[in-house]
Parts: sequence; C-alpha cells; structure tokens
Amino acid sequence: MNIIDELAWREAINQQTDEEGLRELTNQKSISVYCGVDPTGDSMHIGHLIPFMVLKRFQLAGHRPVILIGGATGTIGDPSGRQSERSLQTLEQIQANVDALTAQMKKLFVTEGDNQIRLVNNYDWTHKINVIEFLRDYGKNFSINSMLAKDVVASRLESGISFTEFSYQILQSLDYLHLYKHEDVQLQVGGSDQWGNITSGLELIRKKEGHESKAFGLTIPLMLKSDGTKFGKTAGGAIWLDPNKTTPFEFYQFWANTDDRDVVKYLKYFTFLSKEQIEELAEKVQTEPHKREAQKTLAEEMTRFVHGEEMLEQAKRITAALFTGDIKSLTADEIEQGFKEMPTFEATKEAKNIVDWLVDLGIEPSKRQAREDINNGAISMNGEKLSDLALEVTPDLAIGGRFIIIRKGKKNYSLVKIL
Repeated sequence: MNIIDELAWREAINQQTDEEGLRELTNQKSISVYCGVDPTGDSMHIGHLIPFMVLKRFQLAGHRPVILIGGATGTIGDPSGRQSERSLQTLEQIQANVDALTAQMKKLFVTEGDNQIRLVNNYDWTHKINVIEFLRDYGKNFSINSMLAKDVVASRLESGISFTEFSYQILQSLDYLHLYKHEDVQLQVGGSDQWGNITSGLELIRKKEGHESKAFGLTIPLMLKSDGTKFGKTAGGAIWLDPNKTTPFEFYQFWANTDDRDVVKYLKYFTFLSKEQIEELAEKVQTEPHKREAQKTLAEEMTRFVHGEEMLEQAKRITAALFTGDIKSLTADEIEQGFKEMPTFEATKEAKNIVDWLVDLGIEPSKRQAREDINNGAISMNGEKLSDLALEVTPDLAIGGRFIIIRKGKKNYSLVKIL
C-alpha cells in the first residue's frame, strides 16, 4: 500500500495540496518529510505526538524524516489556536526545552540507517539573518492582504495580534524554503491549524525556486474524542511523554481507559498494527466489548513505543496488582506510581498499635470503628487482611521501607508514607 493510501485508510489526512502529485512522487522515490515542534515546554504531550506518528509512518515506508525543533520560532510564539499572545520565554529556557525535546525525539525515531532521523533547529539558520535581509529577501514575497486572510490571523484581528506573532508565518515559510534547498525536503506535515503556514511556505518556495518546484503539504485532522472534548486532556491535565510528568503507569491507564467509540480510531492513528490486526480488534469491540482487548492492545503498543518494554511490563504489573490485591509483589517505586492519585498519609517510624495508628492517621474515625473493621476482616495491609488487634506497626512492615498500603473494604486504598 502506498504511504498516502495507508494514511487515507487510517483517516489521518485532513488536507493535501496535491494528492495525486504526492502519491506519484512517493511511488517514484524516497523523499524527505518534515514536521516541526516549538520548544514551548520541556516535554511533548500526546497531542503533539499526532503529526509525528505520521512522520514515523513515512520513515517505516522508507522515507527520510526531518524533525525541526523551533529554537527560533519558539522565541516568537505560534498564534495558531490561541486567542491571546503567548508569554515570551528566556533564551536560556528555550534552549533547555530544545535539549529536552531533542532527547525525546531520539527515543521515538530510528537514528541509524539510510532513512535515519535528521534533527534540525531553525535557530541555526534564522539567527544569521539581519532585519534588512529579512525584510528585503523574505518579507517582500508576502502580501499583507493574503497574510490577513489566513485563518490564524483573521481569528485574532478583533482581540489583537502583535507584529511578532503576525510574522510567525514568514519564519515558518523560511524554514520550509531552507529545508527544501539544503535537506531536499519535499513535504511538510502538520496539524490542521498549520494549513495556512504550510501553504505560505509552498508559495515562498515557488517564488524563490520556480513554479515547477515539487513541494507538498499535508495536514492531519483535529483529534476530538467521541464526546466532543479535546483529545489528550484529562481531569489531571495533559498526558505527557516525560515519565516524570506522567508516569508510565498513568500513561498506560490513559490508553486502557479509552472509550469503545474511540479505540479503533486511536488504533489506526497511533499504532503500527496492520489493517488486518486492527479490523480483527474492531470486530472484538463489537462482539466482546467486556474483554476490552482493543484497549489493552492500544495501551501496550503506545506504552512500548514511548517508554519501552521494561516500563510497559512495570505498568502491567502495577495494573495486575491493583486488580488482584497482590500489593506485596510491587516494588516501592511501583507503589509510588500506582498509588500516586490515592489518599496519602504520613507516619513516623515510631512503633504503634494498629488501632491507634489507623485512628491517628485519620484512616479510621474512631478506635471502636477500627476494632470493628479489623474484626470483620475489612482492613488489609499490603494486600493481607488484618485480624490481630495487638499488631504493632513498625517500619519493617513497609514495602521498601517506604510505603504501607491500607485497603478498607473493596476499593478504598490509602497510601501511607513512612518518614
């Protein structure tokens, strides 16, 4: 299957500048394809990942991916999708973000072989251009009328847009021209909000390099959940690729909890499973939805892709332990991940009777209730039911010397940190 046909089957194409021309070109040879991200933070979230999954598909099909990290455009701020100006970051912070995003990209993409990833930073060629060159050599090629007509600018005319953010599309166009000339890039991929910037880049290439220039643009659809809300957002915020911001267990759980109405779409967008495998899982969503096999597969594929096999196995161990109650099988680090969002209490290392300990922490409202719950087998410590009212709680009962997990009833977990 041609890469363009595969993207169409996966419903990963929103707009193309020349569908037949791009299909013909990708049939003829391997091409260089680029997608960019601005270093507005020190980690991407899964929303950022969507266009880069398309780039990965091009790489797997034998094409050459070029990832642009916007050290220059990040100092300006992309007005796309915003109703107000971005706060400018210091150059030091932008560089720290560039370094962090570069490390993330190297984890996700092949870095060896003929179609290895090429990482570029637009600061490298943009900072050499002085203001006179910028206005004469590039600004002269842009009509204010057409710039004002771009959706991203038109939507900001009432609320206001600075000249800085207004000029963003010129800088991004300059990027495409540079990569076309120096990296043989013939396709830019971006989100649906990047259509105006991409077409501006194509116009600049044709004005500078001739109208016969073979350069193309492709955008992906806006990703929405079936309930109409934005993909990738939860009550706790964005789902980050950085394991220090979103643990591999939380990452795994996000995908495992996907709605039946969305899971096939996500399998197409985010996994590299074949058409046959996805269609088989789609059938199981209809015939055996209670088994949630599609969701489990999605969670495994995405966690493996972003965090690797070891972190995937860890996430699955935590999930299994929470389901079975086998808490003692977990390490202290796994406890920290799995119980991160659960009620947390702090206890000293001082030995104390279990009844007094539960009441002093606030897990039980009174000594009478604590005794009653222990006698009824309603309290478990680290997965084992308590029955001894005389038990002394000491640090050696803590998993890894750090945590004690108390379960009251079937589902009420509490994490106790031993200080």
